[in-house]
Amino acid sequence: MGSESTTSVAAPMDAPEEFPLFAHAAAMKVSAKLNDKSTIVCGYDFNEGIDHEKLLQSMLTTGFQASHLGRAIDLVNNMLDWRLSDEPIEEGCSEEERDPAFRQSVKCKIFMGFTSNLISSGLRDTIRFLAEHRMVDVLVTTAGGVEEDLIKCLAPTYTGDFSLPGAQLRSNGLNRIGNLLVPNDNYCKFEDWIIPIFDQLLKEQKEQGVLWTPSKVIARLGKEINNPRSYCYWAYKNCIPVFCPGLTDGSLGDMLYFHSFRSPGLVVDIVQDIRAINGEAVHASPQKTGMIILGGGMPKHHICNANMMRNGADYAVYINTAQEFDGSDSGALPDEAVSWGKIRGSATPIKVHCDATIAFPLLVSQTFAKKLNEKCQGNTR
Repeated sequence: MGSESTTSVAAPMDAPEEFPLFAHAAAMKVSAKLNDKSTIVCGYDFNEGIDHEKLLQSMLTTGFQASHLGRAIDLVNNMLDWRLSDEPIEEGCSEEERDPAFRQSVKCKIFMGFTSNLISSGLRDTIRFLAEHRMVDVLVTTAGGVEEDLIKCLAPTYTGDFSLPGAQLRSNGLNRIGNLLVPNDNYCKFEDWIIPIFDQLLKEQKEQGVLWTPSKVIARLGKEINNPRSYCYWAYKNCIPVFCPGLTDGSLGDMLYFHSFRSPGLVVDIVQDIRAINGEAVHASPQKTGMIILGGGMPKHHICNANMMRNGADYAVYINTAQEFDGSDSGALPDEAVSWGKIRGSATPIKVHCDATIAFPLLVSQTFAKKLNEKCQGNTR
């Protein structure tokens, strides 16, 4: 069989092509007009020198989590600035709530929660500052968040490295918390300090009928430690309740366990404390309530759940690195709490996706500390 050859004719290189109107329209789609409230992205100009105040103010317009931090700063300042006098007088309210002086005195009740690792870190000193100056009203933490504060008054925690080998550390009696190191001797000192206090609590329970709760135990420990470096000390001194429904989940639990063999009978009632923290929220009115929650876990849920009892908090700031894709409450965004009635639908909550040891001191410098400094300066004039 013969074969036929075909010859393709190429188009001339200089042949004009039709302009791709569809592609151009897709690439050059006309934008809708942004409203006047839209913020223009702008970072800090270091040509202006180093001005930390302006640098932190620029976070709001920088974008990404810097803008979330800026929004969190604004939200906390709104918590601190709010007064009942900002609201219209409600029909049927009491005579006291109509009094202008009373209305100006009513502030937002602030619930603050934090996980134990943050007390192991230097953030403990920031939290102590807030308790010392009575800038928050209710504290919630884990067992470690209590014991690490007390232990640091007995012996120091050290910086280490995330990559230190666990087996070697164990053989040397060193406990690692991230890139921090806690000598196990610290817990031995803790045992020597706390067991006699548990003996006294048991004695008061038997002889005086004292009903101990986690918050009462923590207040007593704050009193006994008698150290101004401790946030538990300042919480006790300033009558700020510290709630910890998981009091046994840590070294405190170890000590209670050992004490129960040496001197059985000490009872710590968690039911009275759930009534107490829920009461802090339920009976807050006419105050608004605000939540500042560092990290996740039990402190986050405990505060949110208490505020559900009043149909939600008015303000909420979360700072943590947890993600929501696994359905955990730690990673849940504020809007999930809105669905439960833990944050009010009218609120404008914010989550800062950031390590709290970075974000929270910056936030405090532009909120609590700034207002205290302004107040002190005003008093000296």
